[in-house]
Amino acid sequence: MQKHALGLLISIIAVSFASIFILSCQAPPLSIAFYRLFFTTLLLVPLILIRKKIRDELRTLPRTSLLFMILIGLILAAHFALWISSLKMTSVASSVILVTAHPILVAPVSFYFLKEKLSWINALGIAISLSGVGVLVIGNYGFAAFGLDTLEGNILAMLGGVAAGLYILGGRTLRKKVSTVTYAFVVYAVGTITLFALCLILAAPVSNLATSDYGIILLMALISGIFGHTLYNWSLGYIPASIMSVALLGEPIGSSLLAYVIPWINQQPSVYTIIGGGIILLGIYLTARALTEPEILENV
Repeated sequence: MQKHALGLLISIIAVSFASIFILSCQAPPLSIAFYRLFFTTLLLVPLILIRKKIRDELRTLPRTSLLFMILIGLILAAHFALWISSLKMTSVASSVILVTAHPILVAPVSFYFLKEKLSWINALGIAISLSGVGVLVIGNYGFAAFGLDTLEGNILAMLGGVAAGLYILGGRTLRKKVSTVTYAFVVYAVGTITLFALCLILAAPVSNLATSDYGIILLMALISGIFGHTLYNWSLGYIPASIMSVALLGEPIGSSLLAYVIPWINQQPSVYTIIGGGIILLGIYLTARALTEPEILENV
């Protein structure tokens, strides 16, 4: 249990760097999304080459599982395209908060369709976490909050959150049957191909980016991709989807802290961000403490 919780913690910290990397790039959103998944996919190739077990699993994947992973890859591509685009059109706080609001979708769906238990403590933790998100939004921007940002950007972030919720649910189902590297490689590869096609269709550049952008996106692929999303996918095989989803509400806190300490971002969190962040952490704690050892699914 401890290693699974540690893996989840590392993944949350790693994904918190994503918005910082994106803000540090000058490339268009779709180009960033494409290269992020492209580099992440490439980083998995050495593992596949040195592990025969993974190659055998890739060759013998059931048709149903493969088709399901292709669908999840399309959803992941949509998530990155929508969310990264939103970061270029609205504030970081609004974008990250709205994209992490997917527990509203994940918790009830996982309860009804995946038959995962949703105790009153889970429900209370989810409610408290979401109320913390409300404090962040209303406190920082007021009830007319979204007037300070672009409506298009906020809509893109919310749609990105829906895609993230579907991605989590799909991963939770498949990670009971498929190993982490196999799952991640297929899903990331499909997402990469999809984003490449979108770049061509929408005339987003896929070459001649600034050298610094290539380096930043590579770091994002390693930190937020491998240590973030891939480690998160590994945790999906052991921890219920509703808990995983609520835990990711820690990302706005991590992103805010990083934006504060990194000189070229230099965004000081407001008192509402601190208070709202504390409420979110309380909700995460109440939700996670309901997880017991018998609920953990063993998956090698």
